[in-house]
Amino acid sequence: MNKKFEPETRVIERPSVLPYYAVGALWVLWALALPLYRIGHFLLVGSLSAAAFFVLRAVLPKQKIAVPVRRIESYTGDAAADALLRDGRSLVRELQDIAGKIDRAPQLVADARRGSAACIKMFDYVASRAQAAPQIRRLVSYNLPTIVKMARSYENMEEQGVRGGDVDRAMARVEQVMATAANAFEAQLGQLYAGEAVDISTDITVLEGMLAREGLTDQKPNESGGRPI
Repeated sequence: MNKKFEPETRVIERPSVLPYYAVGALWVLWALALPLYRIGHFLLVGSLSAAAFFVLRAVLPKQKIAVPVRRIESYTGDAAADALLRDGRSLVRELQDIAGKIDRAPQLVADARRGSAACIKMFDYVASRAQAAPQIRRLVSYNLPTIVKMARSYENMEEQGVRGGDVDRAMARVEQVMATAANAFEAQLGQLYAGEAVDISTDITVLEGMLAREGLTDQKPNESGGRPI
């Protein structure tokens, strides 16, 4: 299973738990081997325990633990803009899920990761600027859903182990378009501040038509020639 889409994590450091175990072991061993019924006994073992605890705490390395990063998705308060954000984020999660199931195309998975990261940043940008929502409408309504559909077709072809001239060409074309999409999404992110748009619809439409002609999607061939408004 491909591991490229494991949940995002951050590393935190925690003191080692071994000093606690050492103190517990010291008390048990003392109780088994030495007297422990006077106040002086308790004070002595307590002092030794404290000394052992702080010495071990100082010399033992801290444990590094990876903990999941919980993303807080913000919204604009504008119904239309927020609908785009919800749909877009859902599509990104779907793309990440599909890419995580693809085993033999590391470059495609890497491109899907790049594209997803760019989309997430665009959505975060729009979440604080509702007026920028029109600039991602085509991304959410057409480009991203189509990329998800193509990735799903690619996953199915890989899972079924179907190979051959037409299938190999279709899979190679999906890989090319995924790279094109990732580059375009990154470019659109960079140009979002300028109010510009990056259009990869032609590449996507051509690929849709090819996949449909080969019977690799549920779309009919004559449905792939137009673009949504």
